[in-house]
Amino acid sequence: MTDFFQFESDFVESLRCIPMQVRMKLDTCGIKLKLQDWHKFAAEERQQLVDLPCAIASEVQTYRQFLNRLVIQRTGVPAKDLPVEDIPAWMDDINIPIAVQEKAQEFDVTIAQSQWKNLTPLQRFALIKLSRSSHENSNFLPALKEFQIVNDRSQIS
Repeated sequence: MTDFFQFESDFVESLRCIPMQVRMKLDTCGIKLKLQDWHKFAAEERQQLVDLPCAIASEVQTYRQFLNRLVIQRTGVPAKDLPVEDIPAWMDDINIPIAVQEKAQEFDVTIAQSQWKNLTPLQRFALIKLSRSSHENSNFLPALKEFQIVNDRSQIS
């Protein structure tokens, strides 16, 4: 999967920030990667982290091992572990997380369950990440538009 979102377009060519697809892989394999550590990777290594699959158990393990080796090589210390959920929220196409609903309400937008169901796991992951209070949220509304949850200005007050 090498799809990038339009709201990431200002940095994907250089991969100066960690794209959503890599962030989802990090959560999937249980590794916390700091942006400062990402910057220590060569461009080819960043691209490898984009390109490597991380969906089934064997891929997740391979991705985790590769990333751990890379972090140790570039920083001298192992990456921190993240807890891995058995069924992460982005894989649940029925229940819209409260944080996502609340963030959408800030824009007077209601996400219908049918809209949530039609999103890809990566799109749901992006909305979950962009709705967190600890995240810089300037891309939440562009993501809603890109995912066609908000189609025009008339849906936003």
